[in-house]
Amino acid sequence: MPKNKNIKSILLIGSGPIIIGQACEFDYSGSQALRSLREDGIETILINSNPATIMTDPTMADHVYLLPLTTKSIIKILKEHPQIDAVLPTMGGQTALNLCIEADGKGIWDDFDVEIIGVDIDAINITEDREKFRELMLEIGVGMAPQETATSFLKGKEIAQEFGFPLCIRASFTLGGAGASIVYDEAEFDEALTRGLEISPIHEVMIDKAMMGWKEYELELLRDKNDNVVIICTIENMDPMGIHTGDSITVAPAMTLSDKTFQKMRDMAIHMMRSIGDFAGGCNVQFAVSPDEEEEIIAIEINPRVSRSSALASKATGYPIAKVAAKLALGYTLDELSNQITKSTSALFEPTLDYVIVKIPRWNFDKFEGSDRSLGLQMKAVGEVMAIGRSFQEALHKATQSLEIKRNGLGADGKGYKNYEQVIDKLTNASWDRVFVIYDAIQIGIPLSRIHEITKIDMWYLKQYEELFHLEKEISNYNIQSIERELLLEAKQKGYGDRQIAHMLGCLESEVYNKRREFNINRVYKLVDTCAAEFKAETPYYYSTFESEVETAEGKVSVHNESKVTDRKKIIVLGSGPNRIGQGIEFDYCCVHGVLAAAECGYETIMINCNPETVSTDFDIADKLYFEPVFWEHIYDIIQHEKPEGVIVQLGGQTALKLAEKLERWGVKIMGTSFQSLDLAEDRGSFSTLLKKNNIPYPEFDTAESAEQALEVADRLNFPILVRPSYVLGGQGMKIVINKQELEEHVIDLLKSIPGNKLLLDHYLDGAIEAEADAICDGENVYIIGIMEHIEPCGIHSGDSNATLPPFNLGEFVMQQIKDHTKKIALALNTVGLINIQFAIKDDTVYIIEANPRASRTVPFIAKAYGEPYVNYATKVMLGQKKINDFDFKPHLDGYAIKQPVFSFNKFPNVNKQLGPEMKSTGESILFIDSLKDDEFYDLYSRRKMYLSK
Repeated sequence: MPKNKNIKSILLIGSGPIIIGQACEFDYSGSQALRSLREDGIETILINSNPATIMTDPTMADHVYLLPLTTKSIIKILKEHPQIDAVLPTMGGQTALNLCIEADGKGIWDDFDVEIIGVDIDAINITEDREKFRELMLEIGVGMAPQETATSFLKGKEIAQEFGFPLCIRASFTLGGAGASIVYDEAEFDEALTRGLEISPIHEVMIDKAMMGWKEYELELLRDKNDNVVIICTIENMDPMGIHTGDSITVAPAMTLSDKTFQKMRDMAIHMMRSIGDFAGGCNVQFAVSPDEEEEIIAIEINPRVSRSSALASKATGYPIAKVAAKLALGYTLDELSNQITKSTSALFEPTLDYVIVKIPRWNFDKFEGSDRSLGLQMKAVGEVMAIGRSFQEALHKATQSLEIKRNGLGADGKGYKNYEQVIDKLTNASWDRVFVIYDAIQIGIPLSRIHEITKIDMWYLKQYEELFHLEKEISNYNIQSIERELLLEAKQKGYGDRQIAHMLGCLESEVYNKRREFNINRVYKLVDTCAAEFKAETPYYYSTFESEVETAEGKVSVHNESKVTDRKKIIVLGSGPNRIGQGIEFDYCCVHGVLAAAECGYETIMINCNPETVSTDFDIADKLYFEPVFWEHIYDIIQHEKPEGVIVQLGGQTALKLAEKLERWGVKIMGTSFQSLDLAEDRGSFSTLLKKNNIPYPEFDTAESAEQALEVADRLNFPILVRPSYVLGGQGMKIVINKQELEEHVIDLLKSIPGNKLLLDHYLDGAIEAEADAICDGENVYIIGIMEHIEPCGIHSGDSNATLPPFNLGEFVMQQIKDHTKKIALALNTVGLINIQFAIKDDTVYIIEANPRASRTVPFIAKAYGEPYVNYATKVMLGQKKINDFDFKPHLDGYAIKQPVFSFNKFPNVNKQLGPEMKSTGESILFIDSLKDDEFYDLYSRRKMYLSK
């Protein structure tokens, strides 16, 4: 039992919809905390408004409330559950902390006799109120940058005059660096100061002397009630101060820190944590270090909660920070808890890494036309990838291969910049692709000293890049026949993909693969064991690397592979990679349910994914986790090693789906719907033939591969025309055009960014109602799990629309057509598993917009609204274990559920906020209403055409 015997029931506050600056890392930490509390027999009550996450699954807590994160909702829950003893607000990011503080200010916790655990309100106030924090740091002897607080425009101007430029402006009580910026002159300063004062809920900003070019570090700590403190991970930002840590490339363990400075930084972090308040739990501390011999350390900030970085640190070390932090909040001490990895040592230990971690953020600037793409203090990334390697170079390459931005790694793919001015500009104004541009700069001959002078990136990192460039140059002197084994092995050990090596040798990727097999250069898998193999680890959490062969005393030559293959039948689930607009946390939800369902069917489950924020990459979800890029070469090697019965591709979004063709070609079994069916749904010509054969209406359409063809098609179709590329997700590149000039411009633009793509041109049904259906099909029967009507008219991407379940405005005649079409299409496509179909309804005729025989964005929403585990059912159908008729479907919903999109436009102030066929929302929340007379529905309906753009 927990040490605090009085706590039997806990309210956990979630983080709400995904926004830039607060993403699924809090879904991961919240899910882990809930599981941890339930292990101790604690009753758990969760409030979170996000339907897309595993965290709000009914299996995660005893009571799940999908309600808006407001004090009104908190009061409703506390009235319904008077037994709640405590609230845990540290797992839901800034949103949860702010709500906890607001409820505290209104006296709600006192009224209901609820204790706040895991953090101390005073600690939050000290860390969020920059002036108080600064005073405390000075009092305990921790250095900070010269800074002052301004609560008015005039005061801000006075501070600027005193400090001089450049200056750093940060708004108090905000998340993801909202309202923060570096300013270099007076005009910029006035604008940034005004914005910061507006954005801060207490209208206060902190103005610092900008420590540009200083190195930035983060430490993740845990502390218990007896004041035991462990430092779980030290993370170094490759990018110097001036770029938000969420937008920085980060590395663990710290690479360029002297031991003396590291020890000093540890002591400061522990001192800071102990001085901000009396609490037990996780904490994140950020420091800047001067880039000279002195290595002067100054504190930037401290967050007394689990953070974006603690999810990364958990995945980097294998130490489950949120799980342990939840136990500490209950009153356990670190020495009483066991290490989750070894199961034999205590949690009072500091992980040791015998590998290197590299995290690279993933941006979506293409969704925000006209946005400022340079990086600064305000976070702009929508997701991230993490890679594990035996060296920095290997991890860096694996991370770039994980990004899914059509790059095969650093260099060696013919896609680098060659223009001197362009390269210098991208280095000077930190760009999202700077990780690649550094390589390009070295390639065109810019000296390292110049790159360092511009970027202030530590010389050690630049030399690592230079070594890679020299290796590429050397390999380019060979061809596939003449390359030596040692050189090929070195390239693989440094993370180069077969595709890149093929580019250097002027041959095919498959030839490099065959050469590797001939030379016996194969991937080996290593355990992430938190203790550098000092103790035996029990966790099946692996990464790949390449090793030189070692000869044993008995004369046996081999490499050491730590991933032992069992003789159980296995299923691999392909994850969805980094979050981005159009493919987010809902696919992680589907993957986790897929893994759990496959386990229920008796399979050994194997997860492949590279996203550190998600529950699917938690080490105890699947039987085996391969933390690897969802990139063909890595996946195929795992398949060769594990020899599964098959691979599930329909749960990981477009990422997994794109690999279906290769799996098919290489003879790997795809579970559920076949590649031919998946391809047929994507190929508009074949799909329309199928619709015609089944007498199902669809908008007039044609395809084009050039601007000239598109203009010819326009003569037949009539404007307005919806133009879109094939094989993309989230409506990427979709646009409604109303004349030939617009059509020509957009087609030329599209073919420039996606060369060789077949474009689809549909006659756009102006003024139509849009609806969609999700269904499960077993090849013989179809069960429709939900039909949703969009409040916005046809033309706004389904991910940006308010979707109502069940429909509110469709007559019986239209509903019957939707049901008939869904069943016919699912069967005609030979669907086995999930399918999503989108419809446009005009003059009582239901037209098909598209069909996707895979998990969709809306499946988790329908599952939560109806209280049914649909992904579990669909997975069992894919695996051939169950048929539709084996399930007892009992959906239950009083009134209506509305899926509401959430946008992060505030990160891009000058961007066009109009909505159209290309998705722009970063997350969603769920709203339950009793009837259509509800004020909130009326408000949504009255604004349905406000943002429509063509």
